Amino acid sequence: MSGSAAAPISRATGWPPIRQGPDPDPEQQLRRNPMKHFKNLTVAAAALLGATLFAGSASLAQEADHPANAPLVVGTDFGVAPWMVRGASGPEGFGADLINEVGKRLGRPKVEIVDIPFSGLFAALFAKRIEFTVNPLNITAERSERMLFTEPLFATGNGFLVRTSDEMKGFEDLKGKAIAVNRGTISDTWATANAEKYGFEVQRYDAFPDTVQALITRRAFAALNEIPTAVYAAKQNKAIKVAFKDYNGRNFGYAFRNESNAYRNKVEDILQCMKLDGTMRKMHEKWYGKPDDGSAIDTVYFGYGAPGFKGFEATPSALNCK
Repeated sequence: MSGSAAAPISRATGWPPIRQGPDPDPEQQLRRNPMKHFKNLTVAAAALLGATLFAGSASLAQEADHPANAPLVVGTDFGVAPWMVRGASGPEGFGADLINEVGKRLGRPKVEIVDIPFSGLFAALFAKRIEFTVNPLNITAERSERMLFTEPLFATGNGFLVRTSDEMKGFEDLKGKAIAVNRGTISDTWATANAEKYGFEVQRYDAFPDTVQALITRRAFAALNEIPTAVYAAKQNKAIKVAFKDYNGRNFGYAFRNESNAYRNKVEDILQCMKLDGTMRKMHEKWYGKPDDGSAIDTVYFGYGAPGFKGFEATPSALNCK
């Protein structure tokens, strides 16, 4: 038996415990294994370079999708008066005035508004045929899963048009009748979801004027669209009227591709400045009349995007209004 003391044995493992010495000297480690140290540095440098290249490529991609020296190409469905209609000299309406001013403040040479049926609008956005949508588009949770919205621009709800000789005081008056909607819109979504509940038939058309024509020719009892659009249509045609308004907290906003968050924020800064300097309010008064107090037309929201929806960034806006 040796005269040296035996190492203590761990009851748990039956092996001598591992002794914890002082932290290794980095210089000593480098002298012992220089290649391992070099390999670690190489991996770290590659990771940093990869992150830098990714950020740079994302920035370049956004610049390519939104070239500063080229026309601003946006999409909407024409015929939704007074948001966007085809005038003698080109697109006219609240939406046309709004995006033309946005393009001007962005410094883009001009704005090209592409007329796209609503049913094909999102496909055009995702295929990069347009930079973003400028139609009266409802901000919804489902849509926010696929695209980025700006903050709310315009408050809305369901507006039911009927012939002047008819009446509608509530949803119950739709039982056994047909309502005409613009295919693929939020009005179509609401009608589809509530047809069985209230007992009405849904007729779908590719353009809002077609729904009004279906109403006038008695193919449908009511035409459903956004409240502002329905009110304007009734002012232009004495054969119809807005019989029922369903204000439900909906708002319009511009929609961008998910990767265009930086450009979305840039556009939103401009929209907020237009709210603050009264430009959007003047446009509303021109096309729709005086907005209600507290309307989204006058309200600047904290952060970027639509609060409460995916894509919202809780970052203070970097406004530089001129």
